[in-house]
Amino acid sequence: MKQFWCEYALLPDGLARSVLLTIEGAEDGDDARRFVAVEQDAPAGGAEVLRGVTMPGFANTHSHAFHRALRGRTHDGGGTFWTWRDRMYHVAGQLDPDNYLSLARATYAEMALAGITTVGEFHYVHHNPDGTPYDDPNVMGMALQQAARDAGIRLTLLDTCYLRGGLTADGHTPLSAQQRRFGDADVMAWGERVSRLDAWHSRGFAVGTAMHSVRAVPFDQLTAAANLASHVCEGTWSVDPLHIHLSEQPAENEACLAHYGRTPTQLLSEAGLIDRNLTAVHATHLNDEDIRLLGDEHAFASFCPTTERDLADGIGPAKALRDSGVGISLGSDQHAVIDMFEEIRAVEMHERLRTNARGHFAAQDLLGMATRHDSLGWEDAGQLAPGMHADFVTVSFDSPRTAGIDPAQILFAATSADVHTVVRDGEPIVTDGHHRLGDVGRMLADSIAPFWEDA
Repeated sequence: MKQFWCEYALLPDGLARSVLLTIEGAEDGDDARRFVAVEQDAPAGGAEVLRGVTMPGFANTHSHAFHRALRGRTHDGGGTFWTWRDRMYHVAGQLDPDNYLSLARATYAEMALAGITTVGEFHYVHHNPDGTPYDDPNVMGMALQQAARDAGIRLTLLDTCYLRGGLTADGHTPLSAQQRRFGDADVMAWGERVSRLDAWHSRGFAVGTAMHSVRAVPFDQLTAAANLASHVCEGTWSVDPLHIHLSEQPAENEACLAHYGRTPTQLLSEAGLIDRNLTAVHATHLNDEDIRLLGDEHAFASFCPTTERDLADGIGPAKALRDSGVGISLGSDQHAVIDMFEEIRAVEMHERLRTNARGHFAAQDLLGMATRHDSLGWEDAGQLAPGMHADFVTVSFDSPRTAGIDPAQILFAATSADVHTVVRDGEPIVTDGHHRLGDVGRMLADSIAPFWEDA
């Protein structure tokens, strides 16, 4: 048994003082430690004391780990989309299992420092650069699993189906030379490969699935994905959860309408893919019918505001989606920054910019977006409550950023730099602002530098 006494804590019903968290170990083969008691107005006794505001661990529901190597590398010449894409292919083309492990380990450690205890990795770099499979066709995914294990965070590996290079009014284009390593032959070949991944669910790992986008997966293959049998070759395969980039840019909508006569959301609906398992990533450029289709089925949307603004993609309809019944979660996507407080605030601030009015989301609503794990297959994580995974983050409120604030409004003042303690499944991974692996800045520098030596 472990106990932590929190000066303040954000519980499901709001801020509380003097909260005692009691954690007990795994039972029945479940390696996770869980909260067995959460007591308010409790004495510290012999518990470990946590000064500041404690809240549930964050869930980063959309990540491309290798994009971390792009930070601060795409803004020259005005920072156009094409600048970004060319640099992305430059990094993707050099990835191998060893350097991917190194880069992802450092990136996930940076996430841990920011209070992220679970990540959904949207993984599509599957094969050799020429498109031929590795001897083990899942070795790149296994590198990501190892990276998360080393960094101490929980991982849902969203293995991604990527079949075509793009979409125009005339149809889908072939994979380019830079995209060949992303692609499987078809949905069935992809499903067979995914079925061989080891989920290790009880040890903090799960395998989910993803379609890259309606640009990269033709309609007949989307339909095939919806109809896949649960047993594929040697393993068991399921579309729960299923993530897809959706209406990220107006050009995607225009191409889809020109070729299919439907919006991307309508295409997913016709394919039978919109349900409670679906997470629409970005969901930026939706019409009213799109929002209704997603809301009626209580699908999820993963908003990534710092990436959406970095790439000039636009502001998504967060309030309209929430009001329709869609569950909103948050991701850092390309990791222009890794700071869930930035993502949290941006959801509200972007609505303020759109409407010239304040107060669209309460702080508790925003915290719920940053801590909801259900779209990643972890329904029993994301709250300081008995029975939930023992994940939490403690944030200082006496730093230059947070000094003098109302602790109940910590989400509107703190940054990732204010995180001083992170615990996942009862085990500390960040203590006094330091990750258990050591100097994360040095890890990042060492893993990123080789990608740019010949640039």
